[in-house]
Amino acid sequence: MRPAYALVGRALPLGALLVVVVSGLSCRPSGTSGLSQGEVDRIVSTYLQARNTANLGLLDQVYGAVVVVHDCGAPADIRGLDSLKSYYAGSHAGFPDFKIAVDDVLVSGDNLIYRWTITATHTGPLRGLPPTGKAVRFSGLAIDRVANGRIVEEWVYFNLLDLLQQLGFSLVPPSPPAGT
Repeated sequence: MRPAYALVGRALPLGALLVVVVSGLSCRPSGTSGLSQGEVDRIVSTYLQARNTANLGLLDQVYGAVVVVHDCGAPADIRGLDSLKSYYAGSHAGFPDFKIAVDDVLVSGDNLIYRWTITATHTGPLRGLPPTGKAVRFSGLAIDRVANGRIVEEWVYFNLLDLLQQLGFSLVPPSPPAGT
């Protein structure tokens, strides 16, 4: 049985994220036209094809050249399409069998929000982590701001600690200062 604080710890970030999403989406400028179903279908299907086949050149059809991606798994914001492709290439190097599925899609104005699930096996180096051979499955959420048919800004959220634990890593708290 999980301790109560573990459940609260998971519920609070999701609740806070939903408040931010709903607040941000309700503050749209008037006159915003929104995304068509055709644009949404094109973006999602091209993104899935690019990531599931590691054909990252297809991302040129999905992202703007000066895209900014705020990814909780990256040490800093990813700025520019070339940097994003390089970041994704690192993911594919660590997880050669990387597969992503889109579970839900929501659209609000020019924002595309989708929940995804990734499955993969860690058989290659991943941003300095040695291969563990472990299979992983984790889900997350992406919020994309789209302009002129391309993603120009993206926020990616997932439980990084859960992913690291699936890979066999553990979180070790720091030692208390001497004399306490």
